[in-house]
Amino acid sequence: MTLWVCGVDEAGRGPLAGSVVAAAVILDPARPIAGLADSKKLSAKVRERLATEIREKAIAWSVAEASAAEIDQINILQATFLAMRRAVEGLSVTATHALIDGNRVPPGLGCTAEAIVKGDAKEAAISAASILAKTVRDAQMVALDAQYPLYGFAKHMGYPTPDHLAALRQHGPVAAHRRSFGPVAQCVLPGLM
Repeated sequence: MTLWVCGVDEAGRGPLAGSVVAAAVILDPARPIAGLADSKKLSAKVRERLATEIREKAIAWSVAEASAAEIDQINILQATFLAMRRAVEGLSVTATHALIDGNRVPPGLGCTAEAIVKGDAKEAAISAASILAKTVRDAQMVALDAQYPLYGFAKHMGYPTPDHLAALRQHGPVAAHRRSFGPVAQCVLPGLM
């Protein structure tokens, strides 16, 4: 039996808006990808180039998400686990083992798994998942920026920067904001939650 090990990582746990995005990747040892690293340590240009190469060379890859509404409903940790399960389930090859970035394994993955702290810097498959998750989420935030130009999503990617917080206070939240997050909840008028 072939062992299919996937790396799993997420992007977007900390922002005030948008989905949390997770990716799962099974790399092909016969087709190595040079330059894989924690996505946060790479420039956007390098991430985009590597994301294309990962999609071309990986045995299987999948990107999934949990929406802002799901985050508000079940909390960010459970939504992250949900996105990770969806990513693993979305693989075209069934994973037999998952390497998860972080210190917790999502329940119900359907395969054995282990959590690896700073795994995106230690395991190539997790690095690849990190890159796919971040490039997809960043693209979503750029699209959100076009839809809501007053908020500057393309600049801060939904994180609680001073500019984002000022826009929230001035204009109130949009549908993509996570209303269960404190800075957003403070800007919601009573009865609109």
